[in-house]
Amino acid sequence: MYSQQPTTTSPPMPPPPPLPPQQRRKGAGIRAWLVVSVSGNSHLEEVGKHLIMRRTGLPARDLRILDPGLSYPSTILGRERAIVVNLEHIKAIITATEVWVPNSKDPWVAPFVRDLESRVSNLNEETRRATEESGSPEFPRSTSESPEGEMLQTNGTGSPMACGDMQIKGAPKALPFEFQVIEVCFESVCRSLEAETSTLEQEAYPALDELTSKTSTHNLQRARHIKSRLVALFGRVQKVRDEIENLLDDDMDMAEMYLTDKLSDFQCQEDELKDEIEKDNDSYKLDYESDEDSQDNKSSSEKVTGFKPNVEELEMLLEAYFAQIGRTLNKLSALREYVDDTEDYINIMLDDKQNQLLQMGVLLSTATLLLNASIVVVGLFGMNIHISLFDAGHAEFWETTFGTMAGSVALYFIAFYLGKKKGLLE
Repeated sequence: MYSQQPTTTSPPMPPPPPLPPQQRRKGAGIRAWLVVSVSGNSHLEEVGKHLIMRRTGLPARDLRILDPGLSYPSTILGRERAIVVNLEHIKAIITATEVWVPNSKDPWVAPFVRDLESRVSNLNEETRRATEESGSPEFPRSTSESPEGEMLQTNGTGSPMACGDMQIKGAPKALPFEFQVIEVCFESVCRSLEAETSTLEQEAYPALDELTSKTSTHNLQRARHIKSRLVALFGRVQKVRDEIENLLDDDMDMAEMYLTDKLSDFQCQEDELKDEIEKDNDSYKLDYESDEDSQDNKSSSEKVTGFKPNVEELEMLLEAYFAQIGRTLNKLSALREYVDDTEDYINIMLDDKQNQLLQMGVLLSTATLLLNASIVVVGLFGMNIHISLFDAGHAEFWETTFGTMAGSVALYFIAFYLGKKKGLLE
């Protein structure tokens, strides 16, 4: 028998020290988002990707579009519970009750954030005044504390509503909250692109005119820089215009962007479902309650999924900004044509200079040829051979010299005349 040795247990290892907040946020994918609610309240909230996906119902591939480290073209995606906006410098997630802006600290995004907060505040103020003037009773605020409940009470625009009623009687119909935000996005993008286009026009036209008057290396460098900026800006404006055009061509995509109507319709279906269940509980036995609930849920889901609103409201909004971005594109197209015309003019001028140089080369070659002929005559006289002309006086010498020079000049003018006659020289 072996004696049992006592076992010793080592003390538990202390937990590792917590990571610094910056590393913890980076590892968890947590980012600071500016949240602007339908009531006008705005605050910064640090949340992760998974929480955003749960609150907005978006897949991870849609959130990838908003990643500042990746480059994606201008895109607007309509989903079941949210709209993903990626237009130029503006990146946002729009729901029926709030807006999520990831890069609110960016100086380029700051004007958009100010316009958004101002628009929501003015919208709530106008709705409050319309409510007071119409004398419509306000709904109690205690029925729901969630953003969806607040939206259902206020129709997403700050105006009280009932199921199936989308506006206050006697008050002008306001756009839903998500369309108000989309309008602010388009206003900011169009204003930014229009400002860049105006700045480029102010720089381009004088530089191109100066290039046509004086072709120099400095002017050519300026024109090259302007053309590169023009091509980049034209492509950006074209992408925004194509995205708006794609939305206008697809009614289903526009219907997906009616978040307020979809949520309101879903709430109405739920209320009707509850009423039907209560009636069924009074008239049927308990054995059939589960079957009735499943059938009602199925019919309700079919009604919600078959939701098809009238897209005329959104279509008019998109058409307005489609025309505005089209005007900006037309300005860039005109500037692009002016650049192409200037480039063609410069090429024509260069071709003309090249032709002049070629003509000068032909004239110099002809003169060189005749000069060589005179040199041949001088070489013949310089040979060490005794001829009778050497015995003559100075008169014969000068007659021979001037005769050779006159013959060379005569041959030169004859060659020039023949070139002009055949169109080889101007």
